[in-house]
Amino acid sequence: MLDALLSDFFWRAMLGGIGVALITGPLGCFVVWRRMAYFGDTLAHSALLGIALGLWFNAPLNLSIAFFCVGLALALVLLSRSQTLAMDTLLGILAHSALAIGLVALSFMPQVRMDLTGYLFGDLLAMSREDVAWIYGGALVILSMLVWLWRGLLMSTIHEELARVEGVAVEWLRVALMVMLSLVIAVAMKIVGVLLITALLIIPAATARRLANGPTQMAWLAGLLGVLAVSGGLTLSWHLDSPAGPSVVVTAFTMFVLTYILVRRPTA
Repeated sequence: MLDALLSDFFWRAMLGGIGVALITGPLGCFVVWRRMAYFGDTLAHSALLGIALGLWFNAPLNLSIAFFCVGLALALVLLSRSQTLAMDTLLGILAHSALAIGLVALSFMPQVRMDLTGYLFGDLLAMSREDVAWIYGGALVILSMLVWLWRGLLMSTIHEELARVEGVAVEWLRVALMVMLSLVIAVAMKIVGVLLITALLIIPAATARRLANGPTQMAWLAGLLGVLAVSGGLTLSWHLDSPAGPSVVVTAFTMFVLTYILVRRPTA
């Protein structure tokens, strides 16, 4: 049955999208709690430069994106300790500069024929079996890390100083979170593209925050809402012939708006 599903491009897209939603939902909760949306944008925009480097060195694109984003995340963690520039200013500079440098670098590779629109806004319906395998392999690694580090990440998110007193390795957890975000971006690029990845991290988590009674429930709900967004967005794309990645984000945003209109309760 799985082989039959993987033989059809629509179901390959659905399986791949669900795999991404299962990791962006729970991880997106930490992005929302820690107010790291701009950080996620910076890593996502830099992924295009990772693509250019991968093509330049003839390396697998998924791996080159992952390595480049992880390297940038580690550099940002180190730079965040410096008081030379405000963090939001530094992130703004790096986000747009990395995107621009990546686009310029790709323009100097006339031998490379590629659809930039697919990388910017996703190319979900062109997903291959290898892409699906990459997504679920990455999801397994990231979810395993998240489960293992959940308690420490939650403690350092709620009260960093108290977590330090309790012996939690706050700095290492921050690095681990950045690495997981980098891996998610490398995995999710095929789904919604570099310009919309952060939306898939934030919107389901923000919607779940309205519905959940606690952090663990919010993480589960965020994953479920991400799956619903992918399923609904792909169905919308199929019937209306709209772009798949943006359709997923529009579906997620619609659920967010409806939740905030219909659910009358304080946030979790």
